[in-house]
Amino acid sequence: MADSLASQIITAIGGPENVRSLTHCATRLRFELADASKVDQNALEHMKGVLGAVPQSGDRFQVVIGGGVATVYENIMHLPEMANAGAASASGEGQKSNADVKAEARSKARGKVAWLDSFFEYLADSFRPILGVLLGASIIIALVNLLISLNVIPNDEASAGWVFVKAIWKGVFYFLPIMVAYNASKKLKVDPWLGGAIMAILMTPQFTSLMDAKTTTCVENAALGTKSCTANIFGIPMALSDYSGNVFVPLLMAAVLALVYHGLKKIIPESVQLVFVPFFCMIIVGALTAFIIGPIGVWVGNGLGVGLAWMNTHAPFIFAIIIPLLYPFLVPLGLHWPLNALMLMNIQTLGYDFIQGPMGVWNFACFGATAGVLFIAVRDKDKDMRQTALGALAAGLLGGVSEPSLYGIHLRYKLVYKRMLVGCGLGGVVIAVLGWLFPSVTAAGQTVHGVTTTAFAFTSLLTIPVFDQMWVYAVSIAVSFLTSFFLIITFDYRTPEQKAEVLARAAADQKAAAPAVEAKEAAPAAATATATATKTEAPAAAAAATTVVNAPVAGHVIALDETGDPVFASRALGEGVGIQPTDSEVVAPVSGVLQTVAETGHAFGIKTDDGVEVLVHVGIDTVKMNGEGFAVKVKADERVNAGDPLVSVDFAKVKDAGYSTTTLMTVLNTAALTSVTPKTGIDVKAGDEVIDIQR
Repeated sequence: MADSLASQIITAIGGPENVRSLTHCATRLRFELADASKVDQNALEHMKGVLGAVPQSGDRFQVVIGGGVATVYENIMHLPEMANAGAASASGEGQKSNADVKAEARSKARGKVAWLDSFFEYLADSFRPILGVLLGASIIIALVNLLISLNVIPNDEASAGWVFVKAIWKGVFYFLPIMVAYNASKKLKVDPWLGGAIMAILMTPQFTSLMDAKTTTCVENAALGTKSCTANIFGIPMALSDYSGNVFVPLLMAAVLALVYHGLKKIIPESVQLVFVPFFCMIIVGALTAFIIGPIGVWVGNGLGVGLAWMNTHAPFIFAIIIPLLYPFLVPLGLHWPLNALMLMNIQTLGYDFIQGPMGVWNFACFGATAGVLFIAVRDKDKDMRQTALGALAAGLLGGVSEPSLYGIHLRYKLVYKRMLVGCGLGGVVIAVLGWLFPSVTAAGQTVHGVTTTAFAFTSLLTIPVFDQMWVYAVSIAVSFLTSFFLIITFDYRTPEQKAEVLARAAADQKAAAPAVEAKEAAPAAATATATATKTEAPAAAAAATTVVNAPVAGHVIALDETGDPVFASRALGEGVGIQPTDSEVVAPVSGVLQTVAETGHAFGIKTDDGVEVLVHVGIDTVKMNGEGFAVKVKADERVNAGDPLVSVDFAKVKDAGYSTTTLMTVLNTAALTSVTPKTGIDVKAGDEVIDIQR
């Protein structure tokens, strides 16, 4: 089978590794390349489906496709080999992808303090790959707790069945240090299996059995309910701890391992690195972890846990309100990972966690805002937003995942945050008040003001049963959800301009669908009328023939060769004219349906009823202005008459930006017509004839 056009283009452009970014305008693919010399221009110019290939300054290159450019662009971006290639935001004229929104949000916290940026990236990449198994384990815990509360299964840890069920989720958290060590080592460009193996040393039965050795001395910590022991190893004291579930130790260990690993690779010959680098790393870093890094990591985790527990005990109102209000800003920037690590450490050291309750308040405020957006999308018949919001809401309520809501909706519409933060704050107040009035009692008999849990859980509907004082938690998240929901549906999440755009698009879609419905309803009557009609009835009148194309803007008409754009000058987009504008209003040059309307306002494609395809391109390279200075007055698929306004342009702003204001107009399907004759060298008003057409 022959390669697709998309695959052929990428091959001719120098392969996916040569593509730094790819965007498109109304007719062309715009490549930013690593090396423009790798392009096979001859192959592109003779490729079926390609109208032209034009090198630009630097390593930029344009491939002219014509009206089907959007489809070709999408086909290219879905090629398997393009999965890791550079790409701009969906198109030069389209909306930003979720990945672009995410990168834009996180870039706000980047670049000010380099080491802090690297630290948060290190934390994120150490945890992100294991979120799936953490989510799975948290749902299992929630279901088990629910079944126990309903007396479906007994809470009997002596039962073999109960032990087995517990092992399913316990394994994730017990061996969490090995998983974190693997990811952290990989992030630091160290053999990840080496990091996992070194962390596993501290979790073997042989190592844990040292606590029971005759020469080991142990001390009980009443505050934490833990036991600290010291063993004598070759005459050197070693502090022993239970490292299961600990996340600080593997993070510290991987950082030290990276220094040792890369240092050894510099001094050990490459031919024997495979053997001796792991050998020395296991001995050196293994010993350092057991004697120094491990105890330090436990001490740091315990200290943070005790400090936060003190705050939760002595200032529960502040704690319960600040957490929900902080999270909406921490998550988009990727700065929430330290808190996630602290939750795990709290469970490990204190036996319970008190952060996840207030965190759930923020999550449900987020999901309530998304539910409000979904309600409005259904009401306004906004199909695109309805699909986005429905998927984001399902991911949130069932999985406790907020990212689809944040990056798909909230960060795109800034008014969402104003409504959502009220829900976060009010829910925080409720959980603070109820948590104080109805405190939790831990397994150790401690009284804790606030909602607690003994499991690390993604806060969703399914995990509500894992929280102690479940009704307090349920009331709090309901308040935050409903507050955000009603504020969104009452005050909307869009600006007046955004709302008007959606309503206009929905009206256009409804109008376009109406003829099809009417035709379907009228079919029986039409069939009857046809059967009884006489053969002498005159046929329906054919569409009027298009013989001229009018000027879209007032100005001086020049030939395409004089425009300075090599693509238009090559006639790859058909014969036409250039107009040096003297007015700001650009109008439709013919009557027909708008096949293309660039959101940036720089390009419009119109197809007449008899099939003539006309392209109006306002300025040269003006796609890069991203719509600034362009006031678009029409929508795609809308019908226009010759002379109807298309866009109002601030040509002074175009000039100031360094772009040509010459407005180009071509007949795209020139080859299918008998002749297309431009009238150049004249001054015209909008609506004057500038192109003659013969069929």
